[in-house]
Amino acid sequence: MKTHFVTFLSPGTFVHEETIKPIEAWDTDKAVKMSKSITERYGAKPFAFVFTTRERGDKDLDSKTTRTSGRYFLGGKVLTLAEVEKQMPKETILISNMRCNGIKKVVVNDNSWRSVQPLESDDVVLDV
Repeated sequence: MKTHFVTFLSPGTFVHEETIKPIEAWDTDKAVKMSKSITERYGAKPFAFVFTTRERGDKDLDSKTTRTSGRYFLGGKVLTLAEVEKQMPKETILISNMRCNGIKKVVVNDNSWRSVQPLESDDVVLDV
């Protein structure tokens, strides 16, 4: 048995709010459409989503995640460390975290509440 899911990530107070929905396939267009109906606490809307595939064999008691995509950001502005330093000089914690953790780029998303996330090599920023 194999089932696909999409997990929508929205800004939260301490950690992301997550809403997980089944999806027929890893269909980016469908996930973007689905994201428009998601609203979390305080009106937070998704800034990104992730696809997963879960499988269970005949003798398995529970399913396990067998594939996970990178994040698909629902728009946003990609900034390098130099650009963050220039455009957001008061964000000293962000700048320090980028330097200390070797984060080369971040995605700044303002779909609802501002979310600033590291851009990993397998992430995609969609034009929505």
